[in-house]
Amino acid sequence: MSSFNEVAEIVGLLFDGLGVLVIVLGTVVAAARLVVCQRGATDRYRQFRQDIGRGILLGLEFLVAADIIRTVAVTPTLEGVLVLGLIVLIRTFLSTALQVELEGRWPWQRASEGSTRPGES
Repeated sequence: MSSFNEVAEIVGLLFDGLGVLVIVLGTVVAAARLVVCQRGATDRYRQFRQDIGRGILLGLEFLVAADIIRTVAVTPTLEGVLVLGLIVLIRTFLSTALQVELEGRWPWQRASEGSTRPGES
């Protein structure tokens, strides 16, 4: 059983690293697009923020997965599960706030057919 715990811990650490890498690469790509983009200053700034937000959202998904793997597979104690629940709650709030910022609507609202997301024509 200890070998399973070791593998689960390593997988959790890999997901943590992947989450951080996604956030960093998302920021680098967003900065590169900002430099290359030829739109107006307001559009460039909005696109930059949206690109960074997308990178953070994807990275948060990997970080939550890592927390779930480590908490449930490695240390399934009541305290660990409660801490995991708090972490997931905070990260879910952050993800929802970022998604509202990016799309201009709540995740459960459908986009109307004629509307576009902020920054799109």
